[in-house]
Parts: sequence; C-alpha cells; structure tokens
Amino acid sequence: MRSSERFSAVPIDERGTTEEQWRSWLSTREWPQLEVKVDRLIVLAAHPDDEVLGAAGMMIAAAAAGIEVVPVCFSDGAGSHPGSPTLSPEELATRRQEELDVATKVLGISRSRWFGLPDGGLDREHDAMTSIINDICDEWPEETLAVLAVWEHDGHPDHEAVGRCAREVAADRGIELWQYPIWMWHWATPGESKIPWEDMRRHQLSNTALATKRIAITAFDTQINPLSPDAADRPVLLPHILDRLTRTHEYVFG
Repeated sequence: MRSSERFSAVPIDERGTTEEQWRSWLSTREWPQLEVKVDRLIVLAAHPDDEVLGAAGMMIAAAAAGIEVVPVCFSDGAGSHPGSPTLSPEELATRRQEELDVATKVLGISRSRWFGLPDGGLDREHDAMTSIINDICDEWPEETLAVLAVWEHDGHPDHEAVGRCAREVAADRGIELWQYPIWMWHWATPGESKIPWEDMRRHQLSNTALATKRIAITAFDTQINPLSPDAADRPVLLPHILDRLTRTHEYVFG
C-alpha cells in the first residue's frame, strides 16, 4: 500500500456512493481472498464499534480456525454525541464500553482491551498507542502474530492515527498487517485512482457469520438509536451507513 499518501483532507460525505453502486462495482472484480494463518490476530480499533463494523466476520472466522483474537480499543468513545443533554461524556464512555463487551461476547471472542484515550485526539497519542501495540505483541514472543487495524487513510483522524501506529509496529517487528476501511465507503467512489485497490483483499462471510455480525451491531444502542428527541442525541450509525458495513464480504488493504 502507498503509505506516503494522505487522505484526511477529503471531506466525508456520509451518503456518498450508494450501496447499490458499491455492490455492483465490487461484484465485477476478482478480489484476492484474505488468508490469515497465524497464532494470534491483534485487532485494533479507534472507537468502540470500529472492529465490529469493519472486521466482525474476519474475527469470527479467525476464532473458528483456532486463532486467538485479541481486540484492542484505543479511545473511550466519549465524543460521539457532543452537547448531549442526556449523557455526559463520562456516562457515554461507560455505556460504549459496556456495548462493546456485549458485542464481542456475541462474536465469541475475548473482551476488548480498553485504553480510554481521548476520542477525537488519537492523533496526539502516537507514542502511547505504539507502546501499547508493542507491549501486546511482546506477550507472545514465540507465536506468529498479525495485526488487523482500521485503515490509515480512512478519512477520520482517529482511524488514521491508529492505522499509522499499526503500520509502524508491523514494519518494525516484521509481522503481517491488514487494514479495514470504514469511512472510505462513504466518501470514495468506485475505482478512483487514489485508492490502492490493487492491495485489497476480500473475506466472505457465511450466512451465520453475517447474522451474528448484525446481532453484534445491535449492541451499540447509543450509536444506532437516538438517546433522546434532542438533535444532539441523534443516531450516528444511520441505516444507509450500516448497509455499507453489513455486506456478505468484508474488505481489507494489505
């Protein structure tokens, strides 16, 4: 992947390309299949729900193959509803951690390691996140590891900060890295030249895995349902957003 390019200046249009257009375009191309053959898969998320939205099927498949899945969430998620009259940032962070615990249980993987760094400020936490990833990798010096992280060019500063840390650690340690996009599906257009489509891999979800993923997503009540009728409490994950993240296939760059 071309790691030198930056995409964060691209404005995110959450409606963007329709899901019908994406599915049509994606289905006309032959994507290499993702193959995960390691002892442990470390899955990095910027916010509590990134890993489920972008990689639930991959985590389910890895666990079923006997690979230990280690989910890691860096931020506290407290920034999803600024100005909410219903939940304080501290209350929201607590709720979001509880939601993620429910979701990972549904997926049949271990609870996420939660680090509570500032939501919206991960670009200032590079050293802390790099140290965390290295410390986790150091727990298994004799095992083969791979890292699955949110994409470093996803268009969200927190996502990109996590992706850059993941790339740095993976390069230093010589371990495999894959990165899953989330917001890219909302601002990009099929085939546009600045996206490294040649690096994309695909994972197909079974009917059972897709159903499990969808159930896990319902755990994120604060994100898919309004906290109150107040405008500041409106849902973050609207149906047209979830449509792009609950396909029969998940995609990664790597």
